[in-house]
Amino acid sequence: MIIELTKEQKMLQKEMQRFCKKELTPEYVAWMDENVNFPPQELWDKFNEIGYFRASIPEEYGGDGLSWVDLMLIQEPVFKASMSVGMAMGVNHAFGGPFIKHLGTEEQKREFLPKFAEGKLKTCMALTEPGGGTDILGALSTYAVEKDDRWVINGEKVFITGAHVADYMVVICKTEENESPSKSLSIFIVPAKSDGITISKIPKISCHHCDSVGITFKDVEIPKKNILGARGKGWYQLIDVLNPERIAVALMGIGLMQAIYDECLAYVKQRHAFGGPISRFQILQKYLADMAINIENARNLTYKAAWLCDHGRPYHVETNMAKVVAAEGAMNAAVYGAEIFGGYGICMEYPIQRYVRDTFQIQFSPISNEMARNVIMQFQGLPKSWS
Repeated sequence: MIIELTKEQKMLQKEMQRFCKKELTPEYVAWMDENVNFPPQELWDKFNEIGYFRASIPEEYGGDGLSWVDLMLIQEPVFKASMSVGMAMGVNHAFGGPFIKHLGTEEQKREFLPKFAEGKLKTCMALTEPGGGTDILGALSTYAVEKDDRWVINGEKVFITGAHVADYMVVICKTEENESPSKSLSIFIVPAKSDGITISKIPKISCHHCDSVGITFKDVEIPKKNILGARGKGWYQLIDVLNPERIAVALMGIGLMQAIYDECLAYVKQRHAFGGPISRFQILQKYLADMAINIENARNLTYKAAWLCDHGRPYHVETNMAKVVAAEGAMNAAVYGAEIFGGYGICMEYPIQRYVRDTFQIQFSPISNEMARNVIMQFQGLPKSWS
């Protein structure tokens, strides 16, 4: 499937490439990886100045109302420069705007969407719990109980991206005691500075400048109006909002692969061994060719999934395929890249070690590659292999 980019889309893509080349230099990204747990506010402000945060917000609420294909074009260069920055800046596109846009009341939309468009709010989604990641229905135990004119939340979340800097959290809780798991969930907007919320750092090897943290909710009270969508229908609403997330995760893999490929292609041309450039070695050409093939396959699948999503067509199979191809392609590229660079591949002076670390983050997120394969075959008529 060939997606012909419009003149405007090509300009959008080039603009973002120029921005990333200027603002996300290798030296700056390396500094962030070593020194911060979230991109500095000054970088956030620069993204805001170019209209990054208003891109996905509908025009009637102060945004640009860009399509998913448009969003891919502006996010791919960011992921190539830094997966951590791409995640940190993209959380609002993935979780803030979409939840409010699709599930919010008109009052909620007018309260939150213009602020997202203006870059004034940071958000996160609190879904995953210690008992399980992909097994959302079986593991989720955070509970919200009605008390007079409030909801009271108790429970624990884990691996929540950007919660430590968020202004608001989108929190998924159980609300129905006697219903089946798929009919027991509800979604809430929770002010991140509410009494009873405790944030705990989770040290990890990947995406150092976009921390994932643990959250404990102890008798956290929020207004009753802070529910998003219909009570007890959260599972079905969640699926509709989260399916495009896999498109974004596939794009992370594409960005990583492209960054690794570019670094390795330049390196084999200038590195000499045994009397000449190592680019003449057949095995290294094979590694690079495999990277190029995986980049092309992943990009085609990902942009196809985004196009199908934009046009209201089924895209669940394609987005899971894209996630698997991009994630596994990124892992292979990272391993090949480390081998091409040899000893330098594990030295902090070179970016390859960061690519190796970062690629682990997308092997299991938002679901594992194995589970994505199960979903693909479920759409081919086979039973759920995990039930």
